[in-house]
Amino acid sequence: MDAVLLALAAVWGAVTGLLIPRAAYRFAVEPEEPWRTTCPAGHPLTGPARGWLGPARCAPCATAPGPPAVPGTGTTTDTAITTDTSTSTADAGHDTGTPAAPATPAPGPSAYAPGVLAPLVTVVACVVLAAATGARPELIGWLALTPVAVLLAVVDRRVHRLPDPLTLPLAAAAVLLLGGAALLPGHAGSWTSALLGGLALGGFYFLLFLINPNGMGLGDVKLALALGVALGWYGWTVLFVGGFAGFLFGAAYGLGLVVLRRAGRRTGIPFGPFMIGGALTGLLLGALAG
Repeated sequence: MDAVLLALAAVWGAVTGLLIPRAAYRFAVEPEEPWRTTCPAGHPLTGPARGWLGPARCAPCATAPGPPAVPGTGTTTDTAITTDTSTSTADAGHDTGTPAAPATPAPGPSAYAPGVLAPLVTVVACVVLAAATGARPELIGWLALTPVAVLLAVVDRRVHRLPDPLTLPLAAAAVLLLGGAALLPGHAGSWTSALLGGLALGGFYFLLFLINPNGMGLGDVKLALALGVALGWYGWTVLFVGGFAGFLFGAAYGLGLVVLRRAGRRTGIPFGPFMIGGALTGLLLGALAG
């Protein structure tokens, strides 16, 4: 039974993890910019959920003809494509060296949001949560919340932003999923303590935001609501451990950058990934002790 549970968790992590690169590409924009709706070459993103779900590949780019040959050389023109989604550029530029017709998108890379790290992290997180939690009702909640948490970490790493369309539904989903788990036999947590945990951690981060708005964003506060609910499910000790671990991971990362002279003491870092990593640590400890 344990092997089957782990296999199912791995499959779930793989399927949902493969959907993360496209969503991260669309969400990774600056606050004043709209969500991306096209690939870097200008082809509309289509598919389920108005194009939000789908592979990180552009079919028109894969089948588009290559750049034209340079007369007298027998070679093709160089195509410069910028696809760095960690910058504030909404759509990457495309330069073929010759004027292009406005109505015809230039050919681009078939994989506009490549990367295997996010899917791999999703698989690993789902498997370790399943191994620690076992066949308890709250595992459904952990598996459902994990892909969104990974997506948030990717977006925050790229543009230092935690979008409201992800953080707020994540908090609501955590409340509802754990509320359902509390109605089923065999659960190892408390829905009441989960709600109180969300209020406590969210309130603590809001206090930090009021003290230093430049060091703590409202996106972190909203993410803390969801993480507090999840951690609070296993009690106050787990809430403290998970919350403290996030600060510890972030501090270690920042110190490492300073030591390597890649950042200064006032350099901003994306804190969401460390909050999520700390929460995962606390959940694993709580599930193993439950």
